[in-house]
Amino acid sequence: MASAEQLVLELIVPEQRENALLDLSKKREAFPDLAPILWHSCGTIAALLQEIVSIYPMLSPPTLTAGASNRVCNALALLQCVASHPDTRALFLNAHIPLYLYPFLNTVSKTRPFEYLRLTSLGVIGALVKVDDTEVINFLLSTEIIPLCLRTMEMGSELSKTVATFIVQKILLDDVGLAYICATAERFFAVSAVLANMVQMLAEQPSVRLLKHIIRCYLRLSDNLRACEALKNCLPELLQNGTFNNCLRDDLTTRRWLGQLMVNVGQQIHPQRMPSGMQVPLDQLLSGQ
Repeated sequence: MASAEQLVLELIVPEQRENALLDLSKKREAFPDLAPILWHSCGTIAALLQEIVSIYPMLSPPTLTAGASNRVCNALALLQCVASHPDTRALFLNAHIPLYLYPFLNTVSKTRPFEYLRLTSLGVIGALVKVDDTEVINFLLSTEIIPLCLRTMEMGSELSKTVATFIVQKILLDDVGLAYICATAERFFAVSAVLANMVQMLAEQPSVRLLKHIIRCYLRLSDNLRACEALKNCLPELLQNGTFNNCLRDDLTTRRWLGQLMVNVGQQIHPQRMPSGMQVPLDQLLSGQ
């Protein structure tokens, strides 16, 4: 097996780059020091950015092929590696590299090559927010990441919706992020409207994984006094009337979040609306017993 160093050197040779991208993206878990090697090797990050920029003309009008999408997604997988590593995360941010990915999140085509591109780009941003770091949140809030995530939450596949909602959730869980989103009615209602539309969609096509992130977003919003008052009028009825009880039967954590959300907004959980097996006292539900 070729070493990480050898494959990274091949990235800056145009004739060898495609195979090197494929090999490195497949084997990146086997190379724990890959991120620092990528960052500190001469010309490597520039080569990865060249791969990204080269497909911009294919975004509009949408002419992206599966082959071109796979190739750039291999480059994005290596950038995700850099974004995830504690020794390179800050360097990655300071170079404003996430901004190169935003044109991919601004696309609307639902074809597989575009969806794969959006999902892989979101994976890079998701890697940044996975570790609680206010510097990351401050950087993202200085960009257009929230509108871009909201767009994906409205029109992406279930998986890309889930990753985009996770990113919004992580931004909200930071005090700076919560204050930013709740600072104006426009921002709050932009987020809450998209969350409400997703709840409506999940009533027809349930996804426990996605619902969990949505409920956590609502619960965090309810920590802000102004947002909590607004939620009393705009929290979806579907979250209050037992629609998702079967869906959440085996997910105690999310049931506890939902129960706490109802307490925060002053709503009642109606035991008669719960299916058999979920009729537990509210205090017991919230305590996790």
